[in-house]
Amino acid sequence: MESEPPQMLKFKGKEYPCCASLTMGLIGGKWKTVILFHLMNEKLRYNELRKAMPAVTERTLSLQLKALEEDGLLKRKVYTSKPPLKVEYSLTDFGKTLIPLIQSIADWGDLVVEKYS
Repeated sequence: MESEPPQMLKFKGKEYPCCASLTMGLIGGKWKTVILFHLMNEKLRYNELRKAMPAVTERTLSLQLKALEEDGLLKRKVYTSKPPLKVEYSLTDFGKTLIPLIQSIADWGDLVVEKYS
């Protein structure tokens, strides 16, 4: 008797082999989790994010913000009422569901520095 292939998880038109793969597909990479960390408690403008993350290039930051927005984790609000144009980034309600996970990742990083450095 042959076993059936594992059921693929589908989210926003993409398929993932398991739940961990889906999670890492949304927040994986070098910068996405860092962006989410900085937006956990406040809305930030693009330049405020750049200052908080000086090692990221402008292109990479822009691409990662766009990807997080497309996945529904961030919202981008543009204020056009008066010049200069103002854009703020914040977590969506869906993005806020990641706060416990992001906080755990940050806490683990603090533990590593404190106990294992």
